[in-house]
Amino acid sequence: MAEKHPIKNLEELFVDTLKDLYDAETQITKALPKMTEQATSPDLKAGFQEHLEVTHRQRERLERIFTEMKVSPEGKKCVGMQGLIREGSEVMQETADPDVKDAAMIAAAQKIEHYEISGYGTARAYARQLGHENFAKILETTLSEEEMTDKKLTKIAEGHINRQAKR
Repeated sequence: MAEKHPIKNLEELFVDTLKDLYDAETQITKALPKMTEQATSPDLKAGFQEHLEVTHRQRERLERIFTEMKVSPEGKKCVGMQGLIREGSEVMQETADPDVKDAAMIAAAQKIEHYEISGYGTARAYARQLGHENFAKILETTLSEEEMTDKKLTKIAEGHINRQAKR
């Protein structure tokens, strides 16, 4: 872990935010295969698998930004994401009925999506304020993907999972 230094300006806060997002995406790439395996709904399995592929591309986009900025993506642990993943894991372990487990996994995944939407929205705002329009566009692409994933999860939940879990 890198030595901590006080964040002195918006540029440093921007980099810190990007590092946090990068670690969050890294954690998600490890959690999604487990969630895919646990899901019983074919729609949900497919959604998790698709989002894993999207997450890999999102990490690559962040890596491009770090390369252009000549900054390492390493050195920050996203404790928020760590907590959300741990919470989702606990719910999966406590849930016996497969339909209820699928509903719980959707809820956990949506908490993660909302966290990411917040993070990418903030990073995009910083990029714009700093005059990094090219980075803002990259972050906007990811932000749109996260919002789309959230909508897909809602559609799966409201389409059949929640109804099945109600029985």
